[in-house]
Amino acid sequence: MMLPALIRKEFLALIRDPHGLVALFLMPVAFIVIMSLALKDYYNPQTRSLPYALLDLDHGAQAQTLAEQWQADHGVPRQVPEEWRPALLAGQVRYVLTIEPGFSDAIASPATPPGIKVRLLADPGLEHALFRGTEAELAAAVGELRANAIQERFMGMVGKGANAIRNLVSAERVATRVRPTAVQQNVPAWLVFGMFFVVTAIASLFVQEARDGTLTRLQAIGVPRRIQILAKALPYLGVNAVQAALMLAVGVWLMPRVGGEALQLAGIDWVALLLMLATISFAAIGFALAIACLVRTHAQASALGATCNLLMAAIGGIMVPTFVMPVAMQAAAHWSPMNWALEGLLQVLLRSGDTLAVLPYAARLGGFAVLMWLAATLLFRRRMK
Repeated sequence: MMLPALIRKEFLALIRDPHGLVALFLMPVAFIVIMSLALKDYYNPQTRSLPYALLDLDHGAQAQTLAEQWQADHGVPRQVPEEWRPALLAGQVRYVLTIEPGFSDAIASPATPPGIKVRLLADPGLEHALFRGTEAELAAAVGELRANAIQERFMGMVGKGANAIRNLVSAERVATRVRPTAVQQNVPAWLVFGMFFVVTAIASLFVQEARDGTLTRLQAIGVPRRIQILAKALPYLGVNAVQAALMLAVGVWLMPRVGGEALQLAGIDWVALLLMLATISFAAIGFALAIACLVRTHAQASALGATCNLLMAAIGGIMVPTFVMPVAMQAAAHWSPMNWALEGLLQVLLRSGDTLAVLPYAARLGGFAVLMWLAATLLFRRRMK
């Protein structure tokens, strides 16, 4: 009877703090919506809708072919004055494609072309992903023109249309049913952050109960310390479960209605997903209990809990995806529990991973949870002596 009564006490304490409870749910929802919309074009670069200008200084047949192909894919170019740099720097066009004199001869020549014959000059504010995507597309188009020209010159064979070379190449993502999007990346990222964010609520409540003598009275009537810790943890397992359900629902139903893409859950391994969510919750609550047993004031609880959360999120790829980090930071990310949680969820949601695929991440989180729970028990015992 003792444990249910203590759990009821914790639920009542949660309900009496509606502002903190709302923050636990609305904060990660806000991050999912804002970051998914802000990074939408980063994961899906809109290279074909960028305003651009095209300058043909060669006027040869190959230059005309390149210009026609580029316009077919990217639309009609903007008209710019002969001195086009001010227009580019002012953002009137995002890039200028210049075909230099001698381009057609260089394309048809079997020798290595001398010097630069095509220039892509971009607005300095153009996003890196868009710039690299446009650069790669231009290189592919020029390479295809040259291959067709040399093939026609030496073999008497003309490429079968503009896609003659492209038809020889296939590119696809292996072992995944869904295309990576900002939503697919941000929902699991901020779900993890939100589940770990319970540290502020648990630590603040713990400090309050220590101040008003609740912990001392419970010890005086003989409530075992392990029961006190367990009673504080169990309600937050429920909070984490509601958080996870809410974040997934936001990805599936809310994001398409605010201009984003829907989170794809069809065909995923639900057992693997539940395993990851359970181990994330145990790790998050264990970490929160350890912090709660360590701090002595509300200021310490807020500062230490939030700081540790933000550091783990920044290092672990929650705020900045690990694939854009330097190599040294990517190596450091592997030490963050939030990174283990995020990578495990991405295995399920992006890579069609099963239980076996997520087991290494679940095991790390489980080990971290055990260490944190042991630390919380020892710190609580020392505190109550």
